[in-house]
Amino acid sequence: QVQLAESGGAAVQAGESLNLSCVVSGIPFSFYCMAWFRQAPGDQREGVALIDTNSITTYADSIKGRFTVSRDNAKNTLFLQMDILKPEDTGMYYCAAVGGRCLLSSSSTAYWGQGTQVTVSS
Repeated sequence: QVQLAESGGAAVQAGESLNLSCVVSGIPFSFYCMAWFRQAPGDQREGVALIDTNSITTYADSIKGRFTVSRDNAKNTLFLQMDILKPEDTGMYYCAAVGGRCLLSSSSTAYWGQGTQVTVSS
């Protein structure tokens, strides 16, 4: 059974930092391109960051320079370090394993986690 379990979401003030984690089981983690998505209430789910099997990264323009995605293949864990958080970063953050081409797109995802809530107040 494939499981992606996110953690680390919290309610914080603008300017603070959070580090999200996603522990993956049931798939060969090191062979998968991985991604973070987020969804604010009333909005569509959007891609935030992507990391391929060689740890090459891609970021959405809205978070570039503030967020850092990384992976620990020995621990089957994906991370998202979020710095200088803004109120517009508020939303549910989802970890995803990408199937097929390594693209930051919902249509490319094979598996999803349940999400972890991030709330940033001004």
